[in-house]
Amino acid sequence: MKLTDIDKQYLINLIESGEQIPEDYKYLLFPNTQEEYELTYAGKMRKEDVLAGEDGTFPVPLQIERVFNGVEHPEFKDGWRNMIVFGDNLQFLKTINENKDPLIKDKVKGKVKLIYIDPPFATQDEFQNKEGAKAYSDKKKGAEFLEFIRRRLILAREILADDGAIYVHLDQKMGHYVKVILDEVFGKNNFRNEIIWCYKTSLRISKERFGKDHDIIYFYANNLHTILPDRSDFPASESTLKRWAPYADETGFVSNAHFAGSESTIIDTSDETKGFNINHGIPRDWWEISANVSKGNTSEVISGKYPTQKPEELLARIIKASSNEGDLIMDFFGGSGTTMAVAEKLGRRWITCDLGKLSYLTMQKRLLLINEGKDLLDKSSKPKKYNKPAKSFITCKLGMYDLGTTLNLEWDKYKHFVSQLFEFDVKELKSSGVIFDGEKRGFPVKVFNYIKHKDSAVDGNYMAELHKSIKSKKYSRVYIVAPATRVDFIADYEEIDDTRYYFLKVPYEMIEELHKTPFTKSRQPRSKNDVNDIEEMKGFQFIYTPEVECELDRGKKDAVLKVSKFTSDPLNGCEADNFSTLSSIFVNYDYNGKEFLMDDVRFWGDIESKRKEDEDTKVNYADGKPISIEWKIPTKMLGEKTVFIFTDVYGNDVTVSLSKEKWL
Repeated sequence: MKLTDIDKQYLINLIESGEQIPEDYKYLLFPNTQEEYELTYAGKMRKEDVLAGEDGTFPVPLQIERVFNGVEHPEFKDGWRNMIVFGDNLQFLKTINENKDPLIKDKVKGKVKLIYIDPPFATQDEFQNKEGAKAYSDKKKGAEFLEFIRRRLILAREILADDGAIYVHLDQKMGHYVKVILDEVFGKNNFRNEIIWCYKTSLRISKERFGKDHDIIYFYANNLHTILPDRSDFPASESTLKRWAPYADETGFVSNAHFAGSESTIIDTSDETKGFNINHGIPRDWWEISANVSKGNTSEVISGKYPTQKPEELLARIIKASSNEGDLIMDFFGGSGTTMAVAEKLGRRWITCDLGKLSYLTMQKRLLLINEGKDLLDKSSKPKKYNKPAKSFITCKLGMYDLGTTLNLEWDKYKHFVSQLFEFDVKELKSSGVIFDGEKRGFPVKVFNYIKHKDSAVDGNYMAELHKSIKSKKYSRVYIVAPATRVDFIADYEEIDDTRYYFLKVPYEMIEELHKTPFTKSRQPRSKNDVNDIEEMKGFQFIYTPEVECELDRGKKDAVLKVSKFTSDPLNGCEADNFSTLSSIFVNYDYNGKEFLMDDVRFWGDIESKRKEDEDTKVNYADGKPISIEWKIPTKMLGEKTVFIFTDVYGNDVTVSLSKEKWL
């Protein structure tokens, strides 16, 4: 079916007026390209629709939380800063792809040399840590998981450099499905390797199946990408070591002189400076690396009990093979921050992202203490410390705004904020005596100056006066930005004559006509069982500070954190039941006065469970309702100041600092 002249004119009119194109026309304009094979499943969207935001997820602004630079964190000569982002990775990828945010504009898109991701595996299994406690449950499955991954891979392809590479870490349950999706997104001809990572761990014998002892890593890159494997990362075979050890020097080097007159395949035997090292094997696609993080390596164990942590040796092999010093590395399933830490040690630039508060705090601490970790370039049996501070980096929040701060901004800063929030261009437009503040989709935008007009509101009189002033222009659409509390209209728009006035209310949710899907918040887990089960975020999230009442009762042997109140309800402004929204409590036992360095965490579900491994915490009840929490902490672990971060299920948090002099 072809478009008629009438169809074409109809579509032109829709585009000019900023209206949505009907679904039927999208497939005529952007037909699917027939592939040799394709994985079909429920909920699969066209690539074009994902990129256009038809999935309901949109780019959102980045806000710097803190800058780490100066003497303690040396700056890059060109002003670059590495980046830890707290937020939804799909939103983040779309923000990068849009390439408008000033923090990343023209700095990231098309410049990422290597992407490594270790997403949830959708196994439906419950995983255990080394103490036998449940670590997390991986709940996404089937088509939901596949589309979850696919949408992120589509965006990853858009931001990857032309000579870049991507490594996707999976297991045997979903790997083969994702392999087909990777073929679709990156091209089956760009598949390089299926890498097998063998854990070298002991396994229980089963009568039902062979023991699982490996993960799969898929490696894709086009012909512009050259790998540079470090042969020292690949040990030689025992037979090679045994045969050539008598001829090797103290470094393991065997000169070609030993092969003079032989039928050896080693070339140029007359040059004694050439040869090979018996300690360097041939880079193969089967990697035997222990999954157990070394207890002696501070930088690797800093995350404590983070359930899905990968060894630095694994990431070092990948990063050294597919990037050079100074290249940009990205991991948008940040987790414990192994990719970030290894990239830092190997002199690469990096960006990482995660929506979990546990991950965000873990990565920050790991980076701040990176000097204590081992030097990855030291190949000795007892490697020296890295002994360098992390280079300049920033921590950011994605699409999350503090309501109190936002509504008390200076006028120019407020206009800038709402321009990002509602995606309009700030520019002064004069029309019939009315000064507009910007333009959205070719239509004027008026930002109501609630600071100047403290006793006024966007009401019937305001609208009548505005319409009277601009009536001669006959605008079909006008946008009015104002705090929700200063808009007297319940509806999202008001029509006067032939003009429709849209109310863009701050801080309430994006209206459906503009953002297509209802505003939703991310959700944080309430148990370490669910640390990877974090709901995605759509739209913007406004930060509401929870209310908490607590005290630290110090004893000779133990101190007890007593929490009598925790309430928050960011959805409708109504206070919820005590502890009903509590997600987790993080602690820094000995706060240094500068950075929060997480030492431990307790989740509400684990406190409530009364399991043996969580016996240092308990919930007290009255009439079946929780009235307080008690967390017993050895007194010797506490410094002059102890800091707790209380987090609700929506990612809002409140920080409480308790000094020795304030202890009971």
